[in-house]
Amino acid sequence: MIERPERYIEQYRAAGADIISVHFEACTHLHRNIQQIKSTGAKAGVALNPHTSVELLKDIIEDLDLVILMSVNPGFGGQKFIYQTLNKITQLKEIITTKNTATLIEIDGGVGLQNAESILQAGADVLVAGNSVFGAANPKLAVYSLKQIGIQGLYA
Repeated sequence: MIERPERYIEQYRAAGADIISVHFEACTHLHRNIQQIKSTGAKAGVALNPHTSVELLKDIIEDLDLVILMSVNPGFGGQKFIYQTLNKITQLKEIITTKNTATLIEIDGGVGLQNAESILQAGADVLVAGNSVFGAANPKLAVYSLKQIGIQGLYA
């Protein structure tokens, strides 16, 4: 998470980013940041920390291509998944369905074989599996195992 992300949008796009996400908590003017991202031709996303309610996105969800729900507190890898995130996924999916948008739900933090299926069943579209892949004895097998669950969008 960076402060004042509007200062870096153009640089990320110039570096080749096709999707640029900002943290809700770091944006004074979220709508302006999303419009700035879209003006570069990139898709726009918003990340929410574990304590931030998905209800805060109701008025902007139609402008978002992606919502990243942080399922750990940002800062370092290897943290345990915060299971309240499953309820947030369900709530966010309801907002997306009600507003009839194609917004994807991405989950980042504590994702592994022990919870990937539950996360997908709750309505997530994309899972970020860092430590469960790179901390595994056999990272290739870890990715293969996660894909067997039915994960289409897996970032490691």
